[in-house]
Amino acid sequence: MADLAPKERMAIPRQPMPQQDALERRASFFEVALGFTAEMAQQEAERCLQCKNEPCVAGCPVEVPIPQFIMALREGDIAKAARVLKSKNNLPAVCGRVCPQETQCEILCTLGKKHEPVAVGRLERYVADWELGQGSQLADKPEPTGKRVAVIGAGPAGLTCAADLAKMGYHVEILESLHAPGGVLIYGIPEFRLPKDIVRAEIDYVRSLGVEIHLDTVVGKLYSIDELLNERGFDAVFLGTGAGLPVFLRVPGGNYIGVYSANEFLTRINLMKSYMFPQYDTPVNVGKRVAVIGAGNVAMDSARCALRLGTLEALARGEEPPEVHIVYRRSREEVPAREEEVHHAEEEGIIFDFLTNPIEILGDATGNVRGMRCIRMELGEPDASGRRRPVPIEGSEFEMQVDTVVMALGTEPNPLVFTDSGGLERTRHGTVVADEKTGKTTKDRVWAGGDIVTGAATVISAMGAGKAAAADIDRFLRDQQH
Repeated sequence: MADLAPKERMAIPRQPMPQQDALERRASFFEVALGFTAEMAQQEAERCLQCKNEPCVAGCPVEVPIPQFIMALREGDIAKAARVLKSKNNLPAVCGRVCPQETQCEILCTLGKKHEPVAVGRLERYVADWELGQGSQLADKPEPTGKRVAVIGAGPAGLTCAADLAKMGYHVEILESLHAPGGVLIYGIPEFRLPKDIVRAEIDYVRSLGVEIHLDTVVGKLYSIDELLNERGFDAVFLGTGAGLPVFLRVPGGNYIGVYSANEFLTRINLMKSYMFPQYDTPVNVGKRVAVIGAGNVAMDSARCALRLGTLEALARGEEPPEVHIVYRRSREEVPAREEEVHHAEEEGIIFDFLTNPIEILGDATGNVRGMRCIRMELGEPDASGRRRPVPIEGSEFEMQVDTVVMALGTEPNPLVFTDSGGLERTRHGTVVADEKTGKTTKDRVWAGGDIVTGAATVISAMGAGKAAAADIDRFLRDQQH
């Protein structure tokens, strides 16, 4: 396409993302968003104004050179676009799917002031998927530094930290407690949003840099942090274990059969391959009426998984699909999930019960969930989060008939990793106290980043923390050599 004037670029409409039909995908774990065609990617790349001050980059936690990779794509050099992406982002095919670009790079896009912003995430996905199809380009291996770093946790923070350190010449070993690497990318985010093959391909790239990944290795049981530093010969440790301890609603009836934490529910579906039913018939009992408590991204994932799994099972038995509800104590305006995920859930028929709060889970004589006692809410003054505080409406109690309840109310770090690790300061919420810019903790030679520091947050913020920690670990270890 010939060089265009800014006004001509502004006149190009933002390209819509092709996606599965809403009714068809209710019974399918295949990816909802199908990705740009080459023509669509070219059209979207033409919309970028190539601003000199690059405002979009300031909104990216891993500082991807966004205008440069888009220009390379516009010029037809996709291999160069991939190299530019990978210069800062070790997991671009993941980020192109699950990163909330609309509140980060895209919200700062100059074009977005009067028009729709450039679809940075969709272009990132297109370039990353193209590269995976060609075979990932290996980074040049530097001279070894002779230093060893242990990374605890193979989630987005740990993978990013490990990859960056490996590119700097460090010997890096990741210690992962589960039988598959990827952390929340593999056990938390459903197949229809982030296919497992994509995650595995990105992890293979990290391995190709020389990073060793040890699975089924529970730090706090097999080794303590002190043992890694003092007996196993590591010069530094990065904690990236996330926040995997579920938070439950403190109401009567939480122990009835059919009550799940979102962590357990999604882990069973993802790691135990329930999403591949009927090839894998794993024990996740989805009833005919499901209630998911909460309205964050994890709640959307849980509700949409329940709908799909229940529909597949119902079709196999010749029955009606389940009815799935999101139960949220605030209104539609306060929903914390990404708008795209809420929109997809609505398209698929998820029922939203706003301004509703469970006060008791009801069970039958055999100990199974039979319903919830709820109360209507109204919004009062804003609380510490900036959202209006939900206030119960006296006398508005009612019963809701459900047989499965999934609690998606947030998570906290698992305390196991802190066993025999003195000097590591933690907050009252169980998170690690660490420097916001560097990830340095109160314990010598230990850094931390991601959900273990912030509590449950986004994949890209965890990656940004892993990148910042890698840079500071490098600075620290190089200073020690002088």
